[in-house]
Amino acid sequence: MTGKNSDEKQSKQLINLKMIKKNLSTIVFLIFIAILLFSPDAKSFLIKQLMFTGLFNAEISSVNSSDNILRNHFDFKDYEGNVKNTADLKGKVVFINFWASWCPPCVAEFPSIEKFHSEFKNNDKIVFLMINMDDNIATGKQFLDKKKYSLPIFQAVSAVPQEIYSSSLPTTVVLDKFGIMRLHHEGFANYGGKKFNLQIKQLLEE
Repeated sequence: MTGKNSDEKQSKQLINLKMIKKNLSTIVFLIFIAILLFSPDAKSFLIKQLMFTGLFNAEISSVNSSDNILRNHFDFKDYEGNVKNTADLKGKVVFINFWASWCPPCVAEFPSIEKFHSEFKNNDKIVFLMINMDDNIATGKQFLDKKKYSLPIFQAVSAVPQEIYSSSLPTTVVLDKFGIMRLHHEGFANYGGKKFNLQIKQLLEE
């Protein structure tokens, strides 16, 4: 009887192993989905890989119609508490990015923005407004410091016009020197590409 029980036990174990092998791809897929659902870092990593495909490269619109002039502005403050208004920035190219440290797509596109910023940070004709949407600006600052990013951090201190931001993170806007919106993009994108870099240089020369 003992031998029979042992054979039955081994048979069951073999059946279980076969079932596991048969469904291994499904199990791995479910684990992968679970990681994506509950791990912001995993989501951010996946989005970064998608950005390398080139399908998400940012692009400036060639349309510079006065119909796209930003007519409603908002106040923002830097980390030291100094307050300015976007209306004060006419005459400069303005890159505005609404982001939060808890937002995986924001985190994923940040390295490309950092690369873009490093190319133009010494040019006084362009302004970078990284508008942090964390509850506390110190949280955003901690994120930047941890990642060793050099981008300037700001927070909106008045209502942001719907034409710029409608609560979707990340959202990016580029204004030319005349205050015309030449880019309005909701969702992640790659801002470190050569084409985008060249288009910004063209805006600076207009």
